[in-house]
Amino acid sequence: MAEGDNKSANLLAQETSQLEEQLQGWGEVILAGDQVLRWEKPWYPAVLVGATSILFMLIYFLDPSVLTGLSCTVMILCLADYLVPTLAPRVFGSNKWTTEQQQRFHEICGNLVKTQRRVLGWWKRLFALKEEKPKMYFLSVISSLVAVAWIGQQVHNLFLTYLIVSFLLLLPGLNQHGIITKYAGMVKREINKLLKQKEKKNE
Repeated sequence: MAEGDNKSANLLAQETSQLEEQLQGWGEVILAGDQVLRWEKPWYPAVLVGATSILFMLIYFLDPSVLTGLSCTVMILCLADYLVPTLAPRVFGSNKWTTEQQQRFHEICGNLVKTQRRVLGWWKRLFALKEEKPKMYFLSVISSLVAVAWIGQQVHNLFLTYLIVSFLLLLPGLNQHGIITKYAGMVKREINKLLKQKEKKNE
């Protein structure tokens, strides 16, 4: 068991190191983005929501076709991939990196690798469910897709995408400041109260 844990830890460290090398040119931008996403300043949430709102308002008013939107997105990504590694050191100054910044960059890369592993794990479990319990797999997938299709029919696609993107951008900050834990605990307590009241009525 210990040998397996050591092997897994070594593999995680190796994958993290590889990702650090791949993202080295983006290091300054990633650290700056991390500060914004974790709300290191109280006005960062307003910046995130404001920037997201402006972007989606532009998309709404320009109303590009799917092909145009896809082409523009890929073009922006290609330009960023070319320009960011070149311009970032001049803007931020790589030689000013502290040990704390290097450690934080290492943690971010490690978290990205862990997230990738979790997603792959969920994907494998889904296919394992398909092999082991095909009926449950079929019912789960179909019911989930029907629910998503119904929500998509009730809410405008662009507005729904805006809500999802805004929530995902605010999620690290909500988690960092314990807001999710706080409200999840409140919901859990209320559910427990309701269950206790129901038990008393049944008695």
